[in-house]
Amino acid sequence: MRRLLAAPLAAWPALAAAAQPINDPARGWDQLWRDYLVDVGVIFAVFALLGLYFMLRYRRRHPDEQGDAPQLTRMAAVGWAVIPAFVFMADDFYLAARAWQVWNWYRTVPAERLEVKLDAAMWRWDFTYPNGVQVTNELRVPAGKPVMLRMTAIDVVHSFYLPDFRVKEDSMPGRVTYLWFYPREPAEHVATCAEFCGMMHSKMTGKVIVMRPDEFAAWYEGEGKKLAEEQSKKTGG
Repeated sequence: MRRLLAAPLAAWPALAAAAQPINDPARGWDQLWRDYLVDVGVIFAVFALLGLYFMLRYRRRHPDEQGDAPQLTRMAAVGWAVIPAFVFMADDFYLAARAWQVWNWYRTVPAERLEVKLDAAMWRWDFTYPNGVQVTNELRVPAGKPVMLRMTAIDVVHSFYLPDFRVKEDSMPGRVTYLWFYPREPAEHVATCAEFCGMMHSKMTGKVIVMRPDEFAAWYEGEGKKLAEEQSKKTGG
């Protein structure tokens, strides 16, 4: 009986991890940007309409007209100052909390991921896969699986930038940084350096090639075999 109960309980953490949704930072940043645009648009529309109304309602109708604005009570003056400030601050705090949430998504890497080492150098990107395969400027990844890059630099500060995935992180000599992204569908994406790093900085570009999982598995296995054969030849095996 204990064994029958222990098996499902032992498998529960893995099932829970598999069922946990992936919080994609790219979609989070896009949604946050849309929220900001809606927010700014609504504020602009409200103030523009109020301004237009006041301009028409309280315009001077003849050259000798003098304004006679009513005196506000102390409570009314406080209300006109505090209530709008509270509304705007609540809106700002909401957007700030959403931004912090998306930032936490970006810094929390999913457990089920492909982890690749990135060495940045003037003026190239060197990627090393878990099986030892090394490529330059072309990172191949499977669709539907989060990818984490552990990065460093061998000369100066660089910044690995993937515009389509809304992620960017510096790579520095003597320090390991990281970023992750979620390639959903097969496609090609531009990678570039976003930190001035010398005369050929503008040429420091690369590609992220997102492949179907079966195609990536075949490529990964094939490159691994080639590497093993080369190493065997070198050692005389």
